[in-house]
Amino acid sequence: MNGVHTTCPYCGVGCGVVAQRDARGAVSVRGDTQHPANLGRLCVKGAALGETTGLDGRLLYPEVDGERATWEAALDAAAARFGAVIEKHGPQAVAFYASGQLLTEDYYAANKLMKGFIGAANIDTNSRLCMSSAVVGYKRAFGADAVPCCYEDLEQTDLLVFVGANAAWAHPVLYQRIAAAKQARPAMKIVVIDPRRTATCDIADLHLALAPGSDAGLFVGLLNALADAMPSEAFDGQAQALAAAREWSVARVAQFCGLPEAEVARFYDWFLRAPTAMTLYTMGINQSSSGSDKCNAIINAHLASGKIGRPGCGPFSLTGQPN
Repeated sequence: MNGVHTTCPYCGVGCGVVAQRDARGAVSVRGDTQHPANLGRLCVKGAALGETTGLDGRLLYPEVDGERATWEAALDAAAARFGAVIEKHGPQAVAFYASGQLLTEDYYAANKLMKGFIGAANIDTNSRLCMSSAVVGYKRAFGADAVPCCYEDLEQTDLLVFVGANAAWAHPVLYQRIAAAKQARPAMKIVVIDPRRTATCDIADLHLALAPGSDAGLFVGLLNALADAMPSEAFDGQAQALAAAREWSVARVAQFCGLPEAEVARFYDWFLRAPTAMTLYTMGINQSSSGSDKCNAIINAHLASGKIGRPGCGPFSLTGQPN
């Protein structure tokens, strides 16, 4: 058989896979060479997907109080116990914690049960911790949670900036794609902004080891540098953001971020001169008490510079969730 074409369920890259079953029933998985997200590449988790289809260690039948039960009895027991808690303490006494690995239809059913039937809003998933800051940043800037980039932009950009993202470990297939793009176009510059020197720095032209939590200051300073280099009409509608940025000189940014002034100035100069630029950010930005503001500081730099809405441009939030 040729196999079933499907998608890896692990992260936001969405790699295409081809799953096959042999005569003994064992499942093997290979990368889909025709899939635009990974072009046949797989990371170690995707390559081992076949191993997750085994039955060892799995609960194969419903159990109630440690005893095997029918589906009807198990569902009745769960409903009765939920009902008893709700009757005694009210709808706010129960909650659902779901997963970013669920399908959209599963999300819908779970939300209907909790919000529409039980009557509380106590449902959440690991997706919120992962991406809620990015969602807020995009909605503030664009009015919708819409990422204005795609993976094909990676091969077309002149400057690629990683912020709080160790793609070499967290998104290895995407990292390999970027490394290949860098090899094909050596003039392409890569900047890694991260307090630690991670494996992603292996392909970087510049590593800015800034102080933890100081990312917003770096990008507000970039907005100030853009304002110095561009005509004032380019900032129509951004008066408030620009007024705040005006206090962030290279010297102040360097002091705030714990970086040499020359490194800050070099990053700003590269961003200003690059015909196209992308900023890739993830948990190092999002999982912060000011994560939404950091996202908007990044987005503002792209809006002000016009490096958005064109091939090879834009603020690109990378996620760990497939849905």
